[in-house]
Amino acid sequence: MNEMTHDIRIAAESMSQPRALVFLAYPQMGLLDLTGAQTVFWAATKAMAERGLPGYRMHTASLDGGLMPTAEGLVVATSSLREFDDVSVDTLIVPGAPDIRQAMIDCVELVDWLRAASTKARRTASVCSGTFLMAQAGLLDGRRAATHWAMCEMLKSGFPLIEVDLDAIFIQQDTVWTSAGVSAGIDMALALVEADCGRDVALQVARELVVFLKRPGGQAQFSQLLLAQTQDSAGFDELHGWLADHLDEADLTIERLARQARMSPRNFARVYKRQTGRTPAKAVEMFRLEAARRMLEDSERNIDQIARTCGFGDEERMRHTFQRHLSISPREYRNRFSR
Repeated sequence: MNEMTHDIRIAAESMSQPRALVFLAYPQMGLLDLTGAQTVFWAATKAMAERGLPGYRMHTASLDGGLMPTAEGLVVATSSLREFDDVSVDTLIVPGAPDIRQAMIDCVELVDWLRAASTKARRTASVCSGTFLMAQAGLLDGRRAATHWAMCEMLKSGFPLIEVDLDAIFIQQDTVWTSAGVSAGIDMALALVEADCGRDVALQVARELVVFLKRPGGQAQFSQLLLAQTQDSAGFDELHGWLADHLDEADLTIERLARQARMSPRNFARVYKRQTGRTPAKAVEMFRLEAARRMLEDSERNIDQIARTCGFGDEERMRHTFQRHLSISPREYRNRFSR
């Protein structure tokens, strides 16, 4: 039995009826947070119909139904959530909002509904800052979660029981899924489609939408250099550029970095941590990790060569770093992400 036939058989066995998806709507939600994932499931339903199989039945619902304004100004027609009290919902999806702080204040009743409904749905997922509404409902306590990189610190401080992953595109924890920035909701939706319908259908959807089939949870949302530039660390931009070019050097100690920054070691360590949120040693490790990931994705160098080039010294040390931060070995990372 070939892979395509196997995928179709699995899909047929798991989807005898269309799966009901409910997208929760509320005032000033992000339009693409909602419609990006919806487009993935719409395309998957078309692909399943071509195979004579049921796909998804999508619903956009708000507390009272009616027209719902999005942050971008377009208005979305919604059903009332009360209509789904006795409906078997497969997946609940919570879009984010640019002003998620205000949404958390305005959506207390919606969060209460989500908390109760999630116990009956097969799975619950969020797009971008929709993670905050899931956190407010208590669905993420004790779990890893992703959200937009610019909101990670806010999520950490507001919900200390959540293990916030700054790097992940999306995360699955049991029946709960969370995703990072807006477009990461598309990546997550493709993963959900692949889990439901098989790789062949997910690949067809990805081709139709002209997106990658997988930008899986192990990949970073953005580069460490970009992160450094977006934080209050302009004084270290030159140092970060130098660091990216000298990762293969073994003596990237605080003293060496302090000399490069023209500061005393003690003052450098204190100011760097205050402005970047990381110790110098952690910054070096994260720059090395990112460089190794790029080489594993884009080059044919062997893993030991990459370890030495990126300053890990040997493959074993690099493997421990990958396991600690990504829960995956360099070899597995290459197998999943290599172009």
